[in-house]
Amino acid sequence: MEVGGWIVLSCCVIMIHRRHFLAIATTLPVWGKVKQRSVTVETAFKSPGPKPNGLQATADGLWILDQGDNHAYLVSYDSGKVLRNLATESKAGSGITFDGEAIWLASTYSREIIRADAKTGKTIAKYASPGSGVVAWTDGRRSPLAPPEPPRALTPKGPPPQRQATGAHGLEWRNGRLWISNPPSQKIYRVNPSGFKVEKEFATPGNRPHGIGWEGDALWCTDSNDNAFYKFDVETGQYSEKIQLKDSDPLPHGMSIWKGWMWYCDDVGVVCKFRL
Repeated sequence: MEVGGWIVLSCCVIMIHRRHFLAIATTLPVWGKVKQRSVTVETAFKSPGPKPNGLQATADGLWILDQGDNHAYLVSYDSGKVLRNLATESKAGSGITFDGEAIWLASTYSREIIRADAKTGKTIAKYASPGSGVVAWTDGRRSPLAPPEPPRALTPKGPPPQRQATGAHGLEWRNGRLWISNPPSQKIYRVNPSGFKVEKEFATPGNRPHGIGWEGDALWCTDSNDNAFYKFDVETGQYSEKIQLKDSDPLPHGMSIWKGWMWYCDDVGVVCKFRL
């Protein structure tokens, strides 16, 4: 019911002004039209580094940014053979992309976005990561391939330890713009690298957005805690499709798309793929 420009929800006493209600409504997904499907995941090869966290598919091969050794690897699609191995200034990096000349890295624990030479790994420029902060969850979903966690020691009484702030995860390049997914803010950003200004942003349905990848004009985004992928219309910020992995599938972190295949990595050391 509308009274004097206010929306009254009769199931409980909630009043929202019309302009605020419309603003909220336009940012939500069209729930009745969301398609959900399952896929068959293949393990393609072991990663050259211990903790693969970012992926970017290119004509030259698949880039992998490793969170354990902070190296960027360019590998072949068929066997994972290392074609290039670059030390970088990334700190526990989670995302990588390629702009045609240089690689971009999401340096998660320094809360920076780094542009680096694609042949040497040398840093060209650094920028503050948009949406940095502390993530919402305390215990995220763990990979089914990870070894069992050791028993936790009893925590002495006192204030809980302060959790570290982190930055961006997934990166993609499109038409001169950098797209960034960020778990602390639970948003996806479009950034103009000239001045590194945020031009657009929209919320993700899950609280742990990670790798992102283009399928035509649609942008897919991984959510590691949901164990799923969401397909977005970047103009509206709404999502229309969800791919739900099985609990037994490797856990998705970095992701990229190449020739009808979605590639993703589990940070225990494997690279996987499935047909879109």
